[in-house]
Amino acid sequence: LQACTVCCGLMTYDLLLICHWVCVSVSHSTDFEVHRNWLAITHSLPVSRWYHENTSEWTLDYPPLFAWFELGLSHAARHFDPDMLLVENLNYASPSTVLFQRLSVIFTDLLFIYAARECCRCVQDQKGSRDVLNRPSFVLAVLLLWNFGLLIVDHIHFQYNGFLFGFLLLSVAKHLQRQHLQGALLFSVLLNLKHIYLYVAPAYGVYLLRSYCFTQDNKDGSVSWSSFSPLRLLALGGIVASVCALSFGPFIAMGQLPQVLSRLFPFKRGLCHAYWAPNIWALYNTLDKILATLGVRLKLLQEAGLPRASMTGGLVQEFQHSVLPSVTPSITLVCTLLSILPAVASIWFRPRGARGFLRCLLLCALGSFVFGWHVHEKAILIAILPLSILAVENREDAGIFLVLTTTGHYSLFPLLFTPAELPIKVSLMLLFTIYSFTALRKLYSGRGSLLRPLESVYLLGLVGVAFACEVAFPLSPWQQKLPFLPLLATSVYCSLGVCYSFLRLYASLLRPPGKPKQP
Repeated sequence: LQACTVCCGLMTYDLLLICHWVCVSVSHSTDFEVHRNWLAITHSLPVSRWYHENTSEWTLDYPPLFAWFELGLSHAARHFDPDMLLVENLNYASPSTVLFQRLSVIFTDLLFIYAARECCRCVQDQKGSRDVLNRPSFVLAVLLLWNFGLLIVDHIHFQYNGFLFGFLLLSVAKHLQRQHLQGALLFSVLLNLKHIYLYVAPAYGVYLLRSYCFTQDNKDGSVSWSSFSPLRLLALGGIVASVCALSFGPFIAMGQLPQVLSRLFPFKRGLCHAYWAPNIWALYNTLDKILATLGVRLKLLQEAGLPRASMTGGLVQEFQHSVLPSVTPSITLVCTLLSILPAVASIWFRPRGARGFLRCLLLCALGSFVFGWHVHEKAILIAILPLSILAVENREDAGIFLVLTTTGHYSLFPLLFTPAELPIKVSLMLLFTIYSFTALRKLYSGRGSLLRPLESVYLLGLVGVAFACEVAFPLSPWQQKLPFLPLLATSVYCSLGVCYSFLRLYASLLRPPGKPKQP
């Protein structure tokens, strides 16, 4: 198993290095400048000014522990090019700066490789003389280490998600190994590195309270209230409080907690991100545009009285819907909580161990993605990567994984929008998708198709969408008049697959035990 994981890691990072040098001169995403600016802020300014500095529009808006992480990186960065650490050097991208940024992602991804190895240790290989390449642990190693979405988001677009997902997967692995305090510590660190993982915090909180702080169940499976362990609760609380104190403590001491929180939760950025995430609000926005267009053509609405169509301008800003009621942050919060409530209640009233927790974590991630406020399209990876574990253990989950992964990965295509990047993203996604389908089919060979007929038709439809958006549309006269159309089509089509996968995962969680349903 260790040899397989190392082999996959080396193979993946050979590919990463090739993609790095091919794309360094091609792709300079905004996130590249975001993190360069954060290096400069944490290195050049006193701590008291970190969350007040606004020379650049890309202000520091991650939790303080990530700021400390950037500070550590900055001490290495000064040996490559000290000028990158000047706050006033906006959009600075010297070759040495690019080299450092790219190498820093590869170096920090070592944690992700280790986390993938630990996840593979949690998967039980079937007994027999099965070829090593077809073992669940090996398939999982490739699905994690060669994940298409993580590859383009981190190593072409540019972010540190591999480092962060390393903490998430390692935390999940520790819970699967029944090392709950270590799992709680790792998740606490993760939450203080990037607050988007609040999406899955309810799953952690309820699972640890129910299955760690309560040590026994009644005969009917209900919680035994007398088994509650205050010491275990204090241990968990001490871990969370200690990590938060290390992260936020200096800012609380300086009276800057409100300022930090205002940066972490900027609700004035609008319902949708500039690149619409494929969720329920993409469908809602599209329906609003259709109703508005029909209303104007049928002379039921006055075009002059409608709000300006800013939500299809590809900008991060607030906007008002034209026909349907406008959505507020409080509405998205209520919808999100309602969407995850059955999953959280399930692991309280009907706990199924660590894998039940993992399924609940996936539903919390998808519920927050589908109904959340200003969701980034990259957040779909929070569900895709952990789902890989279940996909190599359960046939039904493998089918859900194929739908969600193919749909979610294609929804990331707009991140790489230049013609030079088209063959790169298409080739990499094809390689990953073909491997996922063939490996999982071999894993469950002789048990029928992993996909239902309509699922296969839907996924084949992605080919048509991709051809229309990536090839036909740039050659059409609509490119100048409706530049947002490919993004709208991508978001709407992919949102159907994401919402469908969410519902199928829910069905698998709420189904009574002992009654598996084959697709």
